[in-house]
Order: sequence, then structure tokens, then C-alpha cells
Amino acid sequence: MFNAMNLTQNAAKKISKLKAAEGNDNLMLRVYVTGGGCSGFSYGFDFAEEIEDDDATFTTDDAILVVDSLSYQYLHGSTIDYTEGLEGSRFIVNNPNATTTCGCGSSFSI
Repeated sequence: MFNAMNLTQNAAKKISKLKAAEGNDNLMLRVYVTGGGCSGFSYGFDFAEEIEDDDATFTTDDAILVVDSLSYQYLHGSTIDYTEGLEGSRFIVNNPNATTTCGCGSSFSI
């Protein structure tokens, strides 16, 4: 089945590790879009324990990605990954809708 958004295996594994470390099987990764940032919009990440009425959810293994309806319009088709490197450890968004992004990849424009 096609998912309009995807979590990579790396991201799903990290979410599972964080759930285990917190001892909370209800934790889900929430990704959202806010105004601001050097390119116009910024990505945000948070952990949620509940799904709101306007949320869309996407599952990989036992990891759940949650996106509110306003953010979803900017993130449709995106892939959420987790990377560890020289810039540190972080979740990243590969957004096919973004026409420009900033150097660090945390903001974008459409």
C-alpha cells in the first residue's frame, strides 16, 4: 500500500529505541511545519502520545509518524529519515514539494 509519507528504517529504529528508553510504548514522532526559518517554512519534530482529530498517521514497523492537517499539505510525499554524522544526530525531511532549502535542511520554501 502506498503511504503519502514514509519513515525510513533508520527513523523507525530510532523511534523504537526512544520509546524503549522512555518506557513509553505510546510515543509517536510528530513532524510539523511552522512559518519562519531562512527559507520561509521550518520543520519541527516533537513526540506525541495522542492523536488529534485532524492528524494523519503513517506506520513503519512499530513506529508511528503523526502529521497535522495544516502541515500535511506541505509534507505530502515526504520521507522522514534519521541520520548521525558530523552535524550531529537528527531527524531530517526529504520533501519533494520544496523548491528551495537552507544549507542545514531545516527550512524550505514551496
